[in-house]
Amino acid sequence: MAQQGTSDVLDRSPRAAQQDASATPVPQPDKAPAVAPDGGASLLAWAARMREASPVWRDASGNTHLFRHEDVQRVLADPGTFSSDTVGRLSGGARKAPRGTLLLLDPPLHGKMRRLVSRAFTPGLIADLEPWIAELTGHLLDALETDRFDLVDTFANPLPVTVIARMLGVPTADREQFQGWADQLLNTDPEDPESVRRLEETAATIAAYLQTFIDERRARPREDLLGTLVAAELDGERLTDEDITSFATLLLMAGHITTAVLLGNVLLCLDEEPELFARVRADRSLVPAVIEETLRLRPPFTRIERVTTGETVVGDTTIAENTLVHLWLLSANRDERVFDDPAAFRPHRSNARQAAFGHGIHYCIGAPLARLEGRIALNALLDRFTSIRVDRDAPLAYHGTNVFGARHLPLRVERA
Repeated sequence: MAQQGTSDVLDRSPRAAQQDASATPVPQPDKAPAVAPDGGASLLAWAARMREASPVWRDASGNTHLFRHEDVQRVLADPGTFSSDTVGRLSGGARKAPRGTLLLLDPPLHGKMRRLVSRAFTPGLIADLEPWIAELTGHLLDALETDRFDLVDTFANPLPVTVIARMLGVPTADREQFQGWADQLLNTDPEDPESVRRLEETAATIAAYLQTFIDERRARPREDLLGTLVAAELDGERLTDEDITSFATLLLMAGHITTAVLLGNVLLCLDEEPELFARVRADRSLVPAVIEETLRLRPPFTRIERVTTGETVVGDTTIAENTLVHLWLLSANRDERVFDDPAAFRPHRSNARQAAFGHGIHYCIGAPLARLEGRIALNALLDRFTSIRVDRDAPLAYHGTNVFGARHLPLRVERA
C-alpha cells in the first residue's frame, strides 16, 4: 500500500485531480485524511477537490481551512487580523505561550524575540558551519557498511539533530535522546488525553535536561546559542529559563525534522525520476533547484495555524473572531492558479512563491540552515552512490500527522 501511495503522490496530474473534483462530492470529514498509510495520496486528492469546490471550509469542530495559494499568503502576511497566538486566544487568556516559542508570538514581542535568536542564524554564521557539516556528513556516510539501509535512521535524522545540538551547545552524543523526544512531540494527538499526558511529560523531561546547561551558562558564559539566550535582554529584562527552554525545544523539534523530511522527500522524488537523478549527479548546479522543487511538491509540514482577532472575510466566507484557521501549505504549493502542471516535478520552474517555509514575519528562521544541510547532504549522497532507489521489499512508513514525509525510508544503493 505504501508503494502505491508514493507513486500516487508524485505522479498525479492536474487533469486527474480536476476529474476527481468534478466526479466525486467533496468529503466533509471531521479530520483531513492522514499522510499515513498511503504516503499522502488520499490527502492530496482531498486537497485538490477542496481547492476547487470548498476553498474556505468549516469543519465539524468549527475550525476554518484554507486551501488556495492566494488565501494562504494573504493570511500569513496579515498578523494583525490572523494571530499566531493560538494558545492565548483559544484559551481566553488563561494560558500564555513562553516568549521563546516564536511560532506562537505576535508583534511587537515576536519581532523583539526574533531579533535576539537571529544572532545565531546570520548568513555568516550559517556559512561558517558548512565545513563542519560536510565533515559530519562524511562520517555518517562512512558508517554505512551495507548497500541497504534506512535513510532516516542512519542519516537524515542524525545529521540535523547533531547540528542543532552543536548550535545549542549541548552534547552531540545525546542525539538519540533528542530524536526520541522529537518523535514524541511530533506524534502527539491533541484529542487523546494519554497522548497529551506523554507530551507534557516529555516537555518536562526536556526542560530538566536543558536546565543544567542554562545554569552552566549563567555561571560560565559561552558563545553558543544557549549562552546567547542566557545573556540576552528583552525590554531590559533577561529571558526566563522557560523562555530559553521553549525556544531550544522548538529548535530541537522543528529544526531537525525540516531537514530530515526534506532529505527523504528529495530521494522519494528522484526515485520517480531516474533520468533526472543521473542528470543531477552529473551536473551539481541542479542541486539547489531540486531542493526547491521538492520543498514545493512535498513541503515538510502540511499546514500551520492562525486564529482570527476579529470577524473577517476570506473569499465570500465570513469567519468569526477567535476561529482557528488551518493554512494548508501542501495545497497552496499545488495550486493550479499559481503553478503550471503543479503535480509534476520540474526543478527548472520558478519557485519564488512556494510556501514550504511560510511567508511574512514568521518565515522560517532556520530555512537557510535547512537548505544548506540539504545541499551538502544531497551532494555527498551523489558523490558516494551511482544509484539510489527506494527499497520496495522493505517497509516504508510515513508520518501520520502534520509532517509530510517518511518516518522510515529503506534504500538500495550502488556505490561509486
